[in-house]
Amino acid sequence: MTRPDHTAIAVKRLRCAYPRVSVLKGLDFEVKSGEFFIILGPNGSGKTTLIRSLAGLLPISGGAIRINQRSLNTYSRRELARQLAYVAQTCGDDGPFTIRELVLMGRSPYLGMLGVEGDTDVAIANQAIEYTDLSHLADRRIDSVSGGERQRAHISRAICQQTGLILLDEPTAALDLAHQIRIMGLMDTLKKARGTTVIMVSHDLNLAAMYADRLLLLVDGRVAVCGTPQQVINAETLVKAYGAHLLVDRSPAGNWPRVNLVKAPQKAAADSPNDVFK
Repeated sequence: MTRPDHTAIAVKRLRCAYPRVSVLKGLDFEVKSGEFFIILGPNGSGKTTLIRSLAGLLPISGGAIRINQRSLNTYSRRELARQLAYVAQTCGDDGPFTIRELVLMGRSPYLGMLGVEGDTDVAIANQAIEYTDLSHLADRRIDSVSGGERQRAHISRAICQQTGLILLDEPTAALDLAHQIRIMGLMDTLKKARGTTVIMVSHDLNLAAMYADRLLLLVDGRVAVCGTPQQVINAETLVKAYGAHLLVDRSPAGNWPRVNLVKAPQKAAADSPNDVFK
C-alpha cells in the first residue's frame, strides 16, 4: 500500500557531466511513494541523463540520490533490481528470445542459484504480458515484432519485476494512440492498485497533464519548476522553456490543462521558399 509520508526518491544537489560537458547542474527534488511523477523538458535538457542516473546506470559527479531512504551507491545490482525497474528509451539487441522469455527475465532478482523459474514466476510473467496486450505474440521472437511491440515487451518485463518503483524513458514514443493511452492507464492502475511509484520521461505535455500527480520541468540541466500539472502546464512557463507558440486552456475531457500548438508567424513575403532553401 502507498505510504504518502514515505519518500521513494530524494535527489540533493545532483550533478552529472560527460567529458567537458555539464548536463545536470545541481538538482533538488523528491518523489513520494505512490506518485506518478513525469519529467518534461526540451531536447538536450538532461531528461534521459537524469532518469538513467536515478536507475544507477550513470555515475554522478556530485550530490546524492537516495532510494527508499538509502544511498543509491550502497545497493548491489541485485538489491537495486528488487527496488526499481527501468525501461530504456530505445531497446538494444535483445538476442534470440521470445517475448515470454524476455518478460520472464524480470524475475531474475528473485531466483535462486540455479536461476530456474517456478510456476509463480511464470504466472506473474503471463499476467504482465496480458497487461500489455501481448498475449497473442508471447511466443514470437522479440526481433520479429515491431518497435512498438518490442517496447511494450520491455514494459511488461518491468512489470514482471514487481518492484515498488518503475522508471521509464519515453515509453510511449514508439506507440500508436491506443497503446499510448493503454500504457499510461496501466501505469496509473499500478499506482492506484499496488502503490507503485512511477517516474517517467515524456515529451507529450498533454499525456503528462492527464496522468501525472506532479511534473518536473527541466531546462538546461536545471529544475525550472516542479509541481502539479496546473502549476507547471501554463503558457508563460512553457513558452520560456520551449520557445514555441502555444496556448494553454482547460481540457474538455477533465480537470487538467491542455496545450494547443499555434502556427508560427509567417515569414515576410520576400522570404520565398526558394530563398530559404538556397
